[in-house]
Amino acid sequence: MKLEARRVGAFLRDPGACRVVLLFGEDAGLIRDRAEMLVRAVAGTLDDPFLVADLTRETADRLVEEASSLPLTGGRRVVRLREASDAATDRVKAILAGKAPALVVLEGTGLATRSRLRTAVEAAADGVAIGCYPEEGRALEDTIRASFAELKVGVEQEALGWLVGQLGADRASTKREIEKLALYAGPGGRVDLDAAMACVGDLAGLSLDDALFAATEGDVATTDRALELALAEGTTAVGVLRAAMAHLQRLHRVRLVMAENGTTAADAAKTARPPAFFRRTGAFLKALALWSPATLSGALGFLSEAEAQCKRTGAPDMTICRNAVLTLARRAAGGRR
Repeated sequence: MKLEARRVGAFLRDPGACRVVLLFGEDAGLIRDRAEMLVRAVAGTLDDPFLVADLTRETADRLVEEASSLPLTGGRRVVRLREASDAATDRVKAILAGKAPALVVLEGTGLATRSRLRTAVEAAADGVAIGCYPEEGRALEDTIRASFAELKVGVEQEALGWLVGQLGADRASTKREIEKLALYAGPGGRVDLDAAMACVGDLAGLSLDDALFAATEGDVATTDRALELALAEGTTAVGVLRAAMAHLQRLHRVRLVMAENGTTAADAAKTARPPAFFRRTGAFLKALALWSPATLSGALGFLSEAEAQCKRTGAPDMTICRNAVLTLARRAAGGRR
């Protein structure tokens, strides 16, 4: 089933008999944060090898085996799959159809609305799907205020209003900036506007999605800053390149609709899967104007080669990744002139 927003907090503290949880959406930091909450709620820790199995796309073939394994030390195991995609659907269905005792936590950033994996989990009686999207407005304001309260720090309304305009693109980034401000204010202290403006950096509101959208609309400076943040937060070089390829594939599909049907960019953009988050619609349309199906196809080949280079032994993967994404930004910038 798809969990309603008002029930998410209680579920994360106690998932009960649920056996598969899918965390999907555009806020990678929130997905990671909620995944860790679930792992701790069930296993009590993030790094006990007897209770927690941490899988990636490359090791996803072990999903059923790990979910079926019994813990040697008692308790309930948690199997966490990062970068979950539709490729895992059959394995997840097998788990749901069986009696595997573990809790399986799937992190599916950017899954399409009609994703097979999402459909399978939402249809299961013991499966739960939770949307994780960037907060805005009142919801973000409430989160910031609650986070300061938890750290026993107050915040003035003027500072709160300014922070709402700077934060929210990624939960991990928002959390880090709030903790930095709380440390600056000290226990029992209060954050005013001057403190907020002095402590919150240029990178605070940026995420990997910001880097990719900036790249395809030719904003080299924002691409560089947002990419720096994504890599500093632990996003792998291969993860960045795969996200970039998914972004270009979405643009390519929409660009083909424009070419084949003669539709406008605005109408064709409505066919995007997953759809562009409403805050990014403008950047998506700008990218459609700058890239043709042929140039997008060439860029996809370029990124695929960059990924292959990253996987070679001893390769400077971070440098390869940064150069590849910044090359996209420079190409788009050239098209704007």
